[in-house]
Amino acid sequence: MLIGVLSGLVGLTLGIVGLLAYRASQRQRAGLMEVGEPTLPEGSAEILSVIGRAFVVVDDVDGVVRANPAAYAFGLVRGHTLVHPELLELARRVRSDGVIEERQFELPRGPLGQGTIIVHVRVAPLGEQYILLLADDRTEITRTEAIRNDFVANVSHELKTPVGAISLLAEAVDEAADDAVAVRRFAARLHKESARLTALVQDIIELSRLQGADVVMQGRPVDVNAVLAEAVDRNKLPAEGKHIKISLGGRSDALVHGDPDLLMTAFRNLIDNAIRYSPEGTTVGVGVRSRDGLVQVSVTDQGPGIPQEEQDRIFERFYRVDAARSRQTGGTGLGLSIVKHVISNHGGEVTVWSQPGQGSTFTVRLPELEETTAGKTGGPNEGTLSAPGQGGRV
Repeated sequence: MLIGVLSGLVGLTLGIVGLLAYRASQRQRAGLMEVGEPTLPEGSAEILSVIGRAFVVVDDVDGVVRANPAAYAFGLVRGHTLVHPELLELARRVRSDGVIEERQFELPRGPLGQGTIIVHVRVAPLGEQYILLLADDRTEITRTEAIRNDFVANVSHELKTPVGAISLLAEAVDEAADDAVAVRRFAARLHKESARLTALVQDIIELSRLQGADVVMQGRPVDVNAVLAEAVDRNKLPAEGKHIKISLGGRSDALVHGDPDLLMTAFRNLIDNAIRYSPEGTTVGVGVRSRDGLVQVSVTDQGPGIPQEEQDRIFERFYRVDAARSRQTGGTGLGLSIVKHVISNHGGEVTVWSQPGQGSTFTVRLPELEETTAGKTGGPNEGTLSAPGQGGRV
């Protein structure tokens, strides 16, 4: 009897000890499974939240412990991984040397490698165990700088030709001073090259002026019919020189918001381009109409046409489908670039239809300026008009 009681007590004791041991083991395991949130040095989180740049914080094994949405948007981070080997190598070097480094990289934006982003990265230690990467998107700045450098290089190249020709012709005139026929021939060529140089300089100045124009803030209601009439009038002299008739048809009762001088320049360039490339004795058609809330202007020539593969490039600065023909016609290669720039600044578009041997048609579409109040039959101060993006119909 006594032995049985003692055995029961021993068993109960062992059971309690086992239960306690089990619970202790569970608590220990739970403690091991809990991973605390990585803690950054005091105050660094607040600073990172207001710097306005993409940032990534990695730990001592290159795991991402914190990153803002911009870092994910730039494609620098995926999940908890720093994607690009170049950035990982830079972070490891800073971790090893403790020296802040700055580099600029061109990195693929997505996993397929289609499209790139140019980022300026600054990498620095953050506390004792973290590395901070700050990234600034320089893609647009780099693209703009490249365009500017290309433009300067193109301008330099284009200016060299007429300037060099004028210099050589001046020498030729001097050497042929006793030959009246040769002097007249060289003088005519000199006049042609100087006119080409003047046109080129004027177009460069015009393009520079366009880049500083604020059409949205400085524009006003414009009657496209009046602008077109002036553009046609300014092209009458070169048209008469080639016995070309300019036929102006159609009308738009709607106004557009913009700068009348800039719009006149764009339409004048389109008509001038059509005259230059049309054979003598032909007709250049200019039409205008309103449709679906847009004022549409078309300029049609009977020239040689533009191959399909060239049509996407004709609006580029200094691009010519036929450089030799452009020199003969006196073109600068900037006319269509100016047209595209003006029309884009006015919220519109310019397109081209062309077939070799069938001429070309350039079409400009501009958003109408819609009246926002009734009773606009009085003077200019009665009622108001809304610009595109300010309540107008686009």
